[in-house]
Amino acid sequence: MKAVIVNEPGGLDALTWAEAPDPTCAPDEVIIQIAAAGVNRADTMQRQGHYPPPKGITNIIGLEAAGTIIEVGSEVTDWKVGDEVCALLAGGGYAERVNVPAVQVLPLPKRLSMAEGAALVEVICTVWSNLWAPFSPGRAAAGETVLVHGGSSGIGTMAIQMALTKGNDVIVTVGNDEKAEYCEKLGAKAINYKTEDFVERTRELTGGRGADVILDIMGAKYLDRNIDAAAPDGRIVTIGLQGGNTAELKIGKMLGKRITYAATSLRGRPIDGPRGKAAIVAGVADDIWPMVESGQIKATVDSTLPMSEVRKAHERIESSVHIGKIILTN
Repeated sequence: MKAVIVNEPGGLDALTWAEAPDPTCAPDEVIIQIAAAGVNRADTMQRQGHYPPPKGITNIIGLEAAGTIIEVGSEVTDWKVGDEVCALLAGGGYAERVNVPAVQVLPLPKRLSMAEGAALVEVICTVWSNLWAPFSPGRAAAGETVLVHGGSSGIGTMAIQMALTKGNDVIVTVGNDEKAEYCEKLGAKAINYKTEDFVERTRELTGGRGADVILDIMGAKYLDRNIDAAAPDGRIVTIGLQGGNTAELKIGKMLGKRITYAATSLRGRPIDGPRGKAAIVAGVADDIWPMVESGQIKATVDSTLPMSEVRKAHERIESSVHIGKIILTN
């Protein structure tokens, strides 16, 4: 098969569309002929050498894909050859084929294109596991306010939609007025962090209380300001490090508000266990997927590019001009 190969970590030139070994199917896996794959910030970090795959996982980049099952493992009973599906991957999406545990696969809703399907799984699983799963560190209850940084990203546009279905008010930060307008059309209150102080505006929008839950992609740069923006008994969940890795944690300020802070990732979770990927995908299938199938929750696709033009896809996501997900297609 062909796949995107990174022989040495680096810039855009490190990405090459080239021949790669075909995947093999374990008894509990399926092999998917990939039609489309989502592009994520984590992919650019892996390309640069900052986010290696978990032990035993392919070096081929790609955390989500949609396509058609072409092989089924001997222990798999829920899927058959010919099924059109979406899948949560630990790696391997930037390719023509990928093997994946069957428990990390969801049916492609009939109303969706493959590109739309590829835009959904990783972001839905990430947002749900951090904000609404029974074990989620965010534990967002109906009526609470959720603040999401990067509101126009794939994560952000999905978090807005999911928050509204869960009865939450949602505030997002964005980098320009076009993105703010898009997020407001989805139902969020948008803050342009380049022209407004998001701490002050969050307080204004919540009557001085602050956000009950903050979903953060920035890490170090926003840690102290997130504490300021949080309501009493607030929860801050960091899922990205776009603003750095190291910051001073002011515990006294957290104690004063009774703040809970958590840092989580999806890719490195085990498959099994009460907080594993199988449990997350099953929870999404029960709680969120019916709303995807009905059209209540929709994929936000910024653009599609052929897999061979992966460099353009990474250039676009790193420029931060996109709204929603960038998709690679075979």
